[in-house]
Amino acid sequence: MGWLPVGDSYEISLVDGKVTARSVGLRATGRPLKTLPKVLRDDPEVDRLRQLAQWLDRHSAECLARVDAWVVSSLPVPTGLLARVWPDPAWQDALRDLVVLGDDPAEPGFLRDVTDTGDLRVVNLDGDTVRLSPASATLPHPVRLPDLTDLREFADELDITQRVEQLHRGTWGRPANVKERDTTITDYHGTTVPNRLAARAAALGFRVSGSQVRCRVWEAGRTVEAAMWFDEDYWDSEATLGSLSWSVVDGPTLRLTEVGPVAWSEGIRMATALSGAQTGTGEKA
Repeated sequence: MGWLPVGDSYEISLVDGKVTARSVGLRATGRPLKTLPKVLRDDPEVDRLRQLAQWLDRHSAECLARVDAWVVSSLPVPTGLLARVWPDPAWQDALRDLVVLGDDPAEPGFLRDVTDTGDLRVVNLDGDTVRLSPASATLPHPVRLPDLTDLREFADELDITQRVEQLHRGTWGRPANVKERDTTITDYHGTTVPNRLAARAAALGFRVSGSQVRCRVWEAGRTVEAAMWFDEDYWDSEATLGSLSWSVVDGPTLRLTEVGPVAWSEGIRMATALSGAQTGTGEKA
């Protein structure tokens, strides 16, 4: 953003998310000052700029959370919506370089641009920039990408950094020895974890409800929720983990053999993040 005059001696602006000042006048160098002058710290214009910075931070976090939800559930997103949000730097930062699928699920590409008419410009695995014009686009969960290894290697070659975890998101597959009637995983049962588990779970983006940590996934036309039980008397005490299970929201508990690949992977990812340890029921990709 530009520089705003404050009084006769200074201008202020947001630089890397912080309120920054520079001197004005005949001897001014035009360079930002290392610290905000004391005379400006309580100025109303500085306070308004601080509030703007806080709002921008919240907006950026909301954009990242929304795009993460699209990735986790592999939801088709109307390209008209992408065209409307793309000019916003926060949305663009969250979306750029994510793997996107158009009408052909066998042709993934890295999203580089969205035109005002909703066309997508992507870089495919051949290194070509192509234009796609689907009515909707999917930002798939990595377990739904058959070319995941190739995409990861190509992303490393291009030095791509994704703001939302997609290609390098930890993935877990359901082991072959799961029994037909099993409904819970007890690998983590009795594991003692550092204090403030509930607060840490919330910071990781999981929902905390009573004595459970939960994460939801939209898969196969239904919302499935993974739930990890824990025992924690106070927010500043140690916690002991319990069992992990999955259920349809407002529906029945699922047998482990009924849990879809995305819901399984995200549930194990949640449990692993909370326990801080690898699990014997899956392999991290």
